[in-house]
Amino acid sequence: MQASSRNRVSKLITNKSFILRSALDTLYADFNVEHSAADPIWIVRRYERPADREVAGFIAAALAFGRVQSVLNSIEGMLAVMGPSPAAFVRAFDPARDRRAFDHLVHRWTRGADMAALVWVLHQMMATSGSIEGFFAEGLSPDAVDVSDALQSLSTRALALDQKAVYGRTKPKPGVAYFFSRPSSGGACKRLNLFLRWMVRHDRVDLGVWSRVRPGQLIVPLDTHVIRVGQCLRLTRYKSPGWKMAADITASLRKLDPLDPVKFDFSICHLGMMNACGFGKKSGDSQCPLRGACRPRRP
Repeated sequence: MQASSRNRVSKLITNKSFILRSALDTLYADFNVEHSAADPIWIVRRYERPADREVAGFIAAALAFGRVQSVLNSIEGMLAVMGPSPAAFVRAFDPARDRRAFDHLVHRWTRGADMAALVWVLHQMMATSGSIEGFFAEGLSPDAVDVSDALQSLSTRALALDQKAVYGRTKPKPGVAYFFSRPSSGGACKRLNLFLRWMVRHDRVDLGVWSRVRPGQLIVPLDTHVIRVGQCLRLTRYKSPGWKMAADITASLRKLDPLDPVKFDFSICHLGMMNACGFGKKSGDSQCPLRGACRPRRP
């Protein structure tokens, strides 16, 4: 390819990146406002102390599957049992005394015993490492490009902790293991990545409670809405959802913002939830805030 041709291609790529970054920045600003969309993060933000936000955040992210209102109701129900200080409740949790406190709660296939087992696992994590962040950081290399190895380590070590104090001899499937997915399984680890986004990033949505993980190391919490908008924006070459797609979308966003690639996640996700994306619609992107930056596929 001649130099002049290479320069034209380079300028074209640069212009497309500029248009996309500008559109995403505008979308981010629109959603970076308190209560801009229904989301579990607003429940977590009620707590003032960082330790309570960390625990409430893990609980909220763990239950973030299913319909939005059902998710919010289940989070409210679990946190109501835990009282005004979720962190204090976890630290004082005694399975023999407290495991039945969650028996009345159900969230889809997750039962009260699974919620009690989650609290017990968090109790052990905090007892050994001081905090959930401390437990996570033990598996994170300072120079790691992203959190994939640290997530693998977190879930592996968490599931090696005692569960018998809650479950007895019979360990249900998936049980508490559903809250601790691993990249090696191929899944996107959406809820754990969501928790990390809340804890690490800091703006009017995310809490910025943690200091030992860099925003640039985060992976986008992949769900159906991020997938749809991500494909419309040509952020991924993958067709099937999973860890590879989440990492691929993050890599594309990292080219736009190397220091904070998942800053756009909240706005992209809720754009999809509002059904504003034109992907797969006959109308295309005529009603989409990202119009001009995307290439929607029509049916």
